[in-house]
Parts: sequence; structure tokens; C-alpha cells
Amino acid sequence: MSGLRVLFEGAGLLAVDKPAGMLVIPGRSEDAAPSLREELEARLKRKVYVVHRLDRDTSGVVVFALTPEVHRTLSMAFESGQVHKRYLALVEGRLEARHVVDAALASGRKGRMRVARPGEEGKPSTTKFRPVEVFASASLVEAEPLTGRTHQIRVHLLSLGHPLLVDHQYGRDTPWTARELGGVGEGQVLARTPLHAARLEWPALPGVEARVLESPLPEDMASAVTLLRAGMST
Repeated sequence: MSGLRVLFEGAGLLAVDKPAGMLVIPGRSEDAAPSLREELEARLKRKVYVVHRLDRDTSGVVVFALTPEVHRTLSMAFESGQVHKRYLALVEGRLEARHVVDAALASGRKGRMRVARPGEEGKPSTTKFRPVEVFASASLVEAEPLTGRTHQIRVHLLSLGHPLLVDHQYGRDTPWTARELGGVGEGQVLARTPLHAARLEWPALPGVEARVLESPLPEDMASAVTLLRAGMST
């Protein structure tokens, strides 16, 4: 499938490696670029069913169902917490220890979410964080969300004092250059929210086999990691 990396196809489902900057479902604007679902339906010439979503700037594993039966089974598995998700994130600062953030989320202004205040009703939200690699002033972190709230990983990282390196809603909104990341030159290296859905896993389900789906770190995040490593050795 030209332009899109297929991670798995068969048994009533299709998993693809979503590029950053692409919506999973059509946006509200009539002149918006085709969504991932529309692109797949045009190429496959058949209906595909959305099981879950990623934010526009988030890259990585996205699963679609090809039949109503598989759609129902996988959707229920996501809702019941049977699907285990792992994300990779590039964050500000040195996150050197594991953390479990158990903080309810509430709606904020302009489509943002925030940690609920004491006594305020919010949606229970839990995320586990593990450092993968720590650099001079940034870290590559694995995030495991145990609930599926909007912007959950981003807000929980912010609550730890380690926002994503770029986040137009919760942190810095300008791109990182090679020089800022430890290299040479003013060329832009990282311009989007550096959050990547690296792994999805579920057990055997009714009519659906157990499966592990993985996506490698995309080029922009991998380039940033290379520069951050080089900066540690200078």
C-alpha cells in the first residue's frame, strides 16, 4: 500500500503505521486533507471500521477492523482495558525514575485537558512512565496508559514537570533545531508533538487471535535521539 506502512492485514483487521500530521477520521473542515480512514477505504475499495484513534500529530500503530464482527470485538477489548498500549515520548528534563501518575482529568479551556483540582469531579486516569534513555536535558520515555482519556499522556507528563519537547497546547510550540538538540545548524529536526504509539497487544478474543503490533521510532524522533546522544558525548 503505497505511502502507508502496513503492519498486519488479515483475519478481519488491518494495522498501519500512521504518519504524524494525519487525522484518523475526517476533520470538520471541508478542505482538510484525506484522513487515514478515507485513504484506506479509497485504496482498498471497501469500508473500514475505526476501532480507536490517535491525535493528528501522534504517529504509530493504528488498528482498523474490516468486518462488523471484528470491529465489535476489538472495540469492546479497548473499552475494557484488554488492549495494552505502549507509547514512546521525548520529554523535557531528566526523567530518571519510574512513575505512576494517578490523577483525574477535567476539561480546560480551548479544548485542553487538565488535572482535576481537589474536590473537583474528573475522569479517573492512570499512566505508568518508564525512562528508556536519559540525556543532558531531555529524556526518551515509555508511557503505558491504563485508561484512555483525551490528551492523558501529555497532561500527566506535564504534571510531572516533564512536558513533551513540542506541544502546541501544553508546552513549547516552536520546533527544535539541530543545534538545540546537540548538533550543528539551524535546520528544523522536531516540529510536532513527539509522541509515538510504539506497541499494541491483546490476548485471544472471541473470533480474534492474540496479537502484538509494533512500530519503530519514526524518522524525526529517531533523528532527535541521535542528536541528543551526540550532545552527551561532547
